[in-house]
Parts: sequence; structure tokens; C-alpha cells
Amino acid sequence: MRNYIIKRLLLAVPTLIGVSVIVFSMLRVLPGDIVQQVAGENQVTPELRAQIEKDLGLDKPAWQEYFDWLGGVVTLDFGHSLRLKTPIADDLRTKLPITIEMSALALVVSLLISVPIGVYAAIRQDSIADYVARSAAVAFLAVPSFFLGTLIIVYSSLWFQVATPQAQDYQQLWEQPYENLKFMLFPFGKFIPVGPSVVLGLSLSGTVMRLTRAQMLEVLRQDYVRTAWAKGLRERRVVLGHAMKNALIPVITVIGLQVPLLVGGSVVVESLYNVPGVGQWFFQSVGFRDYPVVQTIALLTAISVVASNLLVDIAYAYLDPRIRYS
Repeated sequence: MRNYIIKRLLLAVPTLIGVSVIVFSMLRVLPGDIVQQVAGENQVTPELRAQIEKDLGLDKPAWQEYFDWLGGVVTLDFGHSLRLKTPIADDLRTKLPITIEMSALALVVSLLISVPIGVYAAIRQDSIADYVARSAAVAFLAVPSFFLGTLIIVYSSLWFQVATPQAQDYQQLWEQPYENLKFMLFPFGKFIPVGPSVVLGLSLSGTVMRLTRAQMLEVLRQDYVRTAWAKGLRERRVVLGHAMKNALIPVITVIGLQVPLLVGGSVVVESLYNVPGVGQWFFQSVGFRDYPVVQTIALLTAISVVASNLLVDIAYAYLDPRIRYS
């Protein structure tokens, strides 16, 4: 297993370099001019443009800019934000834990909804509960997180005259855990009733719910499960002890593949709910053409995807003893 993990980590290096090259190149061809945004209403003369580019460090050849940035990344020096003039590493230490917490809570919400309902729908196939569960899964798949969040915010404001939480309403988890979880999950009272993690989790739960139900139905038809039923074992033991572990192997794959969806969803959801995390920071940086920030966040996203895929493979070996990596 150790050799397999080392091999996967080494193979991830060219993947991450390729991602960094693509992101760096695509940012340079986007429409818009960062010099004009910095200059504001001032007329951009050739002299002013040259001065601004020199101040921002954009007066070098593109290849030199890339290798300077990549060399800094290797030493965990991500440079400075062109918009805020602050070290990106300092902003990451502040904003990244917020996004990780929101995404982790969204994943927990998704699993708490999808796995139990998917299992129950499978063991009660073609019942009313099964039809309701399948309809709910389709609804969660059809409604994206940004649309669901917008509906909740708009109608909560119209019907209950409540406000959307602001960035200053966020409290750190280790300082005010109750207020923090309330902000992320259910900000009752003067705010809307459903928080950003719940909105993101609901959107993710549809896929896992449908797959859990399908896999449980397949496993429940296996001979070893029928033998367990014939022995007179209780339903809970058959489902949890014999069927569920094998049914969750494909589900683990989907959960790992949802990491990019969590990252992509956090960009819009954080902007809707004014969550002071990486997603909102990324959204603002793209609009300003803050190249170092966008490049850094995109690279960290790629790293999270590679890491999640590796964790999925490791989870395979735990769930199925027949799987061995060498």
C-alpha cells in the first residue's frame, strides 16, 4: 500500500503542473484589462500602463512570470494579491478553513440525507416511501445549488421579512461553535431558515441517494444475502452487516468525485450567503483579473481532487478485503 501511495503521488506531479499551465494560459487570454481596472477612470496612456504593469510585476515575459510563480508555490510563497496587496498565504490561512468547514458540513448533510433514504428506499422497493425518495432525488438533481439558494433567500425575505447573513455575522468555529454552526446550517431568527452548507448538501444528495438505492437493490439480490435471510437473521443485521458495506463501494467513488462539485458550488453559494471563504474570494478575484489569487486557488482545487481520488482508492481496500494495491 505504501508503494502504491508513493507512486500515485509522483504521478500527480505532472497532472498538477499541467493544470497550472492551463490555468495560467487561460487567464491571460480572458477579455478584460487589469491595468484599466487599477487605473480606474484615468486615461490609460502608454506611460501609465508601463508603470502599472511594473508595479504589479506584469512587465516580464509570460514564461518568466509562470516560473517565478511556480517557484514560489513550491516554497509555499503564493505571492501577493494584485487587488488587496496582501500576501495570498495570509488570506488563505483565514479563508480556506471557512470553505473547508462549509464543504465538510455540506458533505455530512448530503450523506445524512442520501444514504439512509437510499437504503430505506431499496429495502422498501416500490412502496410509497420509495416513490417519494426517488422523486426527491430527481428534484435535488434537477435544482442546482445556486438556484435553490436564491429561492430560499428571496422567498424568506418576502414571506418572513428576514435578512441574508452578512460576512460580519460569521464567527470562528473555535471561538463561537454554536453561532458558527448556526450560521452554516440553520440561521434561524432574524436570518433565513437554511444555511449555505444545507443548500450545498441538498444539491449533492440526489446523486448519492439514487446510487445508494440502486446498489442496495443489486446487493440484496445476491445469494449470500438470501442465505442470511433464510437463516432467520434480523433485517438490521442483514442490511447493515452483510449488504450495506458492499453496496457502499461504488458510492464512495461518487462521494470522491463530488469534491469538484463542492468547490464549484462553494463559489456561488458563498457569494449568495456572504460567506467570507475562498469561493467568494475566487469570484471577486476573477472579476478583477487578480491572476496570482485565481492561479493559486485553481491549483489548490486540483490538489484536493487528486487527494480525494487517492483517498477513495484507499477506502476501497478497507471496504473490500479482496482489493489489494501493490
